[in-house]
Amino acid sequence: MAIQNLNFDSVDFEDLLENYTDEDYPLFDFNTIPCTLVINGNWINTALAAVYSLVCFLAVTGNMIVMIVILYNRCTISSTDIYLLHLAVADLLFAVTLPFWAVDAISGWVFGDVMCKIISMLQEVNFYSGILLLTCISIDRYLAIVYSAQAHMHKRPFLIKLVCAAVWVLAIVLSLPSLYNGEYTPAGYNRTMCYEILVSESAETWRVITRFLRHFIGFLIPLVVMIFCYSVTIQKLCQTKGFQKQKAMKVIIAVVLAFLICWLPYNITVFIDTLMRMQYIDETCDMRTHNDRALTATQSLGFLHSCINPILYAFIGVKFRRNLVKLLAMKGIIQQSAESQYGRSVSSSSESGLTSTTI
Repeated sequence: MAIQNLNFDSVDFEDLLENYTDEDYPLFDFNTIPCTLVINGNWINTALAAVYSLVCFLAVTGNMIVMIVILYNRCTISSTDIYLLHLAVADLLFAVTLPFWAVDAISGWVFGDVMCKIISMLQEVNFYSGILLLTCISIDRYLAIVYSAQAHMHKRPFLIKLVCAAVWVLAIVLSLPSLYNGEYTPAGYNRTMCYEILVSESAETWRVITRFLRHFIGFLIPLVVMIFCYSVTIQKLCQTKGFQKQKAMKVIIAVVLAFLICWLPYNITVFIDTLMRMQYIDETCDMRTHNDRALTATQSLGFLHSCINPILYAFIGVKFRRNLVKLLAMKGIIQQSAESQYGRSVSSSSESGLTSTTI
């Protein structure tokens, strides 16, 4: 869920609630909120809305191009291409939720309780599916390069589609706790929020459990798998000779770095927040304030990953660029001579089997 940043002209005891979001105090009791209000400037809300809007535009544009190119060349689609197609769908659906949070950052939640649940769950589904699909891609590259299994996987497209279906089902199941989200308007205020509503200690316990599922299934396990697969893959590439080896290694390193840079800060911040909620870390007003601000910043950084994926997994790839240039030439957007020249440049680079796929 997008982090709320609210502004107030005056501060009284009930105002203390407005400084917190679903990531903070789910059991709302005006008499137990311990900290004073930290008032944020309007520029924070405006900056968030601008970031969400920009990421939405880039993600929609980039992932639409990826989907068009892959589907246009579906007669030669590979196992990695299938994963990339589903990843583009996940990032595209994720981007669709960002305009809602952009409006929310400026005006509060104005879309109703039902849309609050739908948008929250849609965002969670695509968070999980995106990261799980990235993991599938790392395993696919590992099998293709280390065990030369690419040709064998071409003969079993049904298995790849079954794996993708399992990813979406698992993502939906893991996202069910987001149905706790709902619309709420604090008494005396005209600003409505979309956040998680928990009304008992058992519900709070359930929230902590789902938090740990998010940490492990949504980040740590995929990260371990990606590091293992890409480490072994790089070791294998280092044992080969050829110009394309260096290009493949650059893509792999960029994949891991982008994943870490975009999602590691947010997951660390959420983990600290979880430990505070479980009282494993003493919660102070300063720590709560800093953690709230860190959640806002690191979540926005994580959102950027949805528009970086088309660059890392497609535009750097030799096969994708070749298919994109071919499509543009067929549609008359570029001249056929430019397409022919690009094709000769690819052939002269002695493209190897290691990098003949999209990544």
